[in-house]
Amino acid sequence: MQALSYYLDHFGLKERPFSLTPDPEFLFWSPEHRGALAMLEYGLGTRAPITLLTGEIGAGKTTLMHHFIGTLDEDITIGLISNPRPGVNDILRRVCAALGLTGAAQAGPGGDDSATQFGLVQDFLLEEHRQHRSVLMIIDEAQNLTREALEDLRMLTNINAGKDEVLQLLLVGQPELRDMVRRPDLIQFAQRIAASYHIPRLGADGVAGYIAARLRLAGGSAGIFSLQAAGLIHQATGGTPRLVNQLCDLALTYAFAEGAKVVKRTTVEAVLRDGVFFAAGREVLGDTA
Repeated sequence: MQALSYYLDHFGLKERPFSLTPDPEFLFWSPEHRGALAMLEYGLGTRAPITLLTGEIGAGKTTLMHHFIGTLDEDITIGLISNPRPGVNDILRRVCAALGLTGAAQAGPGGDDSATQFGLVQDFLLEEHRQHRSVLMIIDEAQNLTREALEDLRMLTNINAGKDEVLQLLLVGQPELRDMVRRPDLIQFAQRIAASYHIPRLGADGVAGYIAARLRLAGGSAGIFSLQAAGLIHQATGGTPRLVNQLCDLALTYAFAEGAKVVKRTTVEAVLRDGVFFAAGREVLGDTA
């Protein structure tokens, strides 16, 4: 902890700018992230049965999702499933747990209690509607869902009170989620998707802006990283924010150890050459040699 304090003091930072932990306060508002938020708001506002948000690993989906949750009104009941287990069809049990329905049958995955669990969720949704509350179920890492789980979720979106649908789904996941829902045997599920957005990787200018924005938010100067350093970081990470964070944090550590106040391209090259950043470092250095 003392070393971290010196690291922050050296660069005039109030906090660590490139933590790997999702933090809505550090969300970088690229045009793509603004577009994604607008689509989430559109899906919620138009009562879309299913909204889909996809992006590459580390693209900032979870951070954006938590920011979105923080903007919602108190009359919206939120259920959050953070990471469904790959290949396990226990989604109704997980939905019950996320909504706090402790009366759900306790049989394990694959048990005979799905009808009971569905009934519990249905009763809860209709009661929330009577109380003039909306229900939004959010599933992060939704690419792990099985076909059967997606079908169970689709059936939940069919529950209604008169003309009013009483449940909205927000599925957040990696790009393969888009391919999953396009399968011919999931056509009914795909037809329920009324809003969808894919967050791409950042371009070179986006990475430079991302680095500068996070440094400012941490109380530092945008000039701590040179433009040449930012360019190499884009090459090495492919524009994936999580990898940018990892490489930037290592580069700051190297610069601090050298007593340098600016992270230059040579500093980033040293990180890549030493092999402490496990992405595309060797390929990038090979290409630029």
